[in-house]
Amino acid sequence: MPSTSVNTNPSPIDVLILAAGLGTRMKSNLAKVLHKLDGRPLIAHVCRTALEIQPRRLFVVVGHQAGQVQSAVEAELGADQAFFVTQTAQLGTGDAVSAARDALAKTSSTVLILSGDVPLVRAETLRMLVEAHQQGTAACTILTIRLENPTGYGRIVRDEPGNFLKIVEQRDCNDDERQIREVNSGIYCFDTNKLFAALERVRPVNSQGEYYLTDVPAILKSEGDRLALFQHQDAREVSGINTRAELAEFENLLRRGTVRRLMSDGGVTFIDPAHSYVSGRARIGRDCIIHPDVHIEGDSVIGEACEIQHGSRIVNSRLGDRVTVKDHCLIVNSDIGSDCAVGPFAHLRFAVTMEERAAIGNFVEVKNSTIGRGTKSMHLTYLGDATIGEKTNVGAGTITCNYDGKRKHPTVIEDNVKIGSDTMLVAPVRVGRGSVTAAGSVVTEDVPPNTLVAGVPAKVKKKLKND
Repeated sequence: MPSTSVNTNPSPIDVLILAAGLGTRMKSNLAKVLHKLDGRPLIAHVCRTALEIQPRRLFVVVGHQAGQVQSAVEAELGADQAFFVTQTAQLGTGDAVSAARDALAKTSSTVLILSGDVPLVRAETLRMLVEAHQQGTAACTILTIRLENPTGYGRIVRDEPGNFLKIVEQRDCNDDERQIREVNSGIYCFDTNKLFAALERVRPVNSQGEYYLTDVPAILKSEGDRLALFQHQDAREVSGINTRAELAEFENLLRRGTVRRLMSDGGVTFIDPAHSYVSGRARIGRDCIIHPDVHIEGDSVIGEACEIQHGSRIVNSRLGDRVTVKDHCLIVNSDIGSDCAVGPFAHLRFAVTMEERAAIGNFVEVKNSTIGRGTKSMHLTYLGDATIGEKTNVGAGTITCNYDGKRKHPTVIEDNVKIGSDTMLVAPVRVGRGSVTAAGSVVTEDVPPNTLVAGVPAKVKKKLKND
């Protein structure tokens, strides 16, 4: 363990995340760090955690699909929160760190090095590692773990007194070294200047012809610098994801943890916890009931006393209190007010707003529309680019014909309107307050308030009395 002597003037912290590799064991054309866990790329998880320790600067080394990796990081953190360094040739982790030399070696600092595929690492663990490193006198502090099956990991070799001797990668281990259970997590703290000086001495003498970052600690030790080992007890937290099987295992781990937390701390009922998926970023209120095969994804917020029935999927949406989502609905990027009902078999997408006590029923699709307070559309209807007022009833088979072959157009239906079954509303068009369209009408012109229209095309048949 690192010395406990206190450094009274700790150097600033920079973070360097290695994210240049393809990840051949994933058997994918997609760079490994772009594979998603809990709906977000692996690299997004690591970068978000790294920012929590408030480093001076955050660097990401990119290579394979560099533009996509950069976009993923910026989508998570926003622009200008991370600096990007390109590893031109994929010649190992030592080469990846060397690519950041010009950016990092200009000033004295402590550099924390992470891999882009360790999504569960906690900010608290990183703070503890940095603190231990800065309180000690080591040129490098390595975070290690013990594994019952260390296959694939670099082994930590100690001398007889138990001090660090070297790291040996799996492919270069001899028979005795393969039996070692303490392994390198791939997370390090370095004195920046000493790191880059040692990297100049790394040679590709391994079986892969690569420049290993793991050779640097032994080089520092040979030059008389002290090396420290920080052994962490939770191996899963700092483990990387290398295969699709491991990705699925981590996904299951996160899902189970989220569901347990919502049941124990949030007062949420899951009818079948093993067959429910909830994003770790989602929020669900007290006394909600979640049926089997429900997916609640992204940054969704569910109010109190809601019921989400079998097979429904909610993505980046907000539900108020006492909302019922019936079987097999899809709700995406929408805002559902309190006491609303949706479904069964309804589809809400692209910025739908339902105001309080509105109802969308069987096989109704709503796109980019506002449904007013107390308004109902219960059967076999398409409402696109529409604004519908309060206490309006939309009959079965109604379609807002919002696309003319070139552009989308809006439909406005005001308060207290009755839209007859099988009405076609050819946008742009407005139906005035208190009006009625007869069944089968094709509305091509604005309908005045308090009138009945019918026919193909629809014409005014009579004036209606005001309520």
